[in-house]
Amino acid sequence: MSETAAAIATQALSKVYGRVCAVADLTLTVERAEVFGFLGPNGAGKTTSVHLLLALAHPTTGTGTVLGKPLGDREVRERIGFLPEHFTFHEHLTAREILHFHGRLYGMKRAVLRRRIDDLLTRVNLLDAADRPVREYSKGMTQRVGLAQALLNRPDLVFLDEPTSGLDPIGRLMVRDVIAELLADGATVFLNSHLLEEVEATCQRVAFIRQGRIVQDIVLAETRRALEVELKIDRDADALGDELQQFGTGLQFRGNVMSLCVEHERVLPELVRWLTAHGIGLYSLHSRHQSLERLFLRAMDGQEGPG
Repeated sequence: MSETAAAIATQALSKVYGRVCAVADLTLTVERAEVFGFLGPNGAGKTTSVHLLLALAHPTTGTGTVLGKPLGDREVRERIGFLPEHFTFHEHLTAREILHFHGRLYGMKRAVLRRRIDDLLTRVNLLDAADRPVREYSKGMTQRVGLAQALLNRPDLVFLDEPTSGLDPIGRLMVRDVIAELLADGATVFLNSHLLEEVEATCQRVAFIRQGRIVQDIVLAETRRALEVELKIDRDADALGDELQQFGTGLQFRGNVMSLCVEHERVLPELVRWLTAHGIGLYSLHSRHQSLERLFLRAMDGQEGPG
């Protein structure tokens, strides 16, 4: 296995079911030791894309590698953890028995597995309920078992599909901490969640998928520097459009109110000095960092929410 290759690299992956194109062109790169968010509206192709990467579905066209090996490589699959959005366990089994079963599928030795199970049940706060059948569990407790199962084999690459589903705020913070621990250990996390604040809090980079295609790839550290600015001035703002292009992008006008995006807060004093030098009165200026939600809606043309 190449340790220098990207965790995930795909080129023009597609998947067609009959007359339905579920994924049209999945071209992306996810680096090692990166928390990568994968966002899109319902029906955008997110689940099918994950199935292609996990070799649970075979691509119609295109190529890809995971951990430096072709999709579906058996050795690599042993180093992957997966928490699907919709999963079920045998309800008569306990959490401990479920983890033991999955650990044996991985070929883990019994003594190692016993210690690992205790560690994980403690980590997801289920040790006290470890020997109760899961039919007695709440949705959140079952979700914690699923998360523990995804981490059982100390994976190099973890796919988490809606990992905070059914969890209370304390559970969501636990998931954030687990993701941070995975990153600190050098693992790669591929995260799909409709909770954009969770993605924004945990991911380093996100990609937006729409109609089976990646439409935007964003480094979140860069978006946190950018600002959305709204100014109210003493005249009709659209007359200044051409001259204000030097300060930012996405100019919009509404009477004597204008808005634009600037790449850094240091642009704001320059903008105010320019207005003053040109005799333009400034009534108010409001700025805020671009939220992931706004970026997402812009990429989706404001028509669809995350799903």
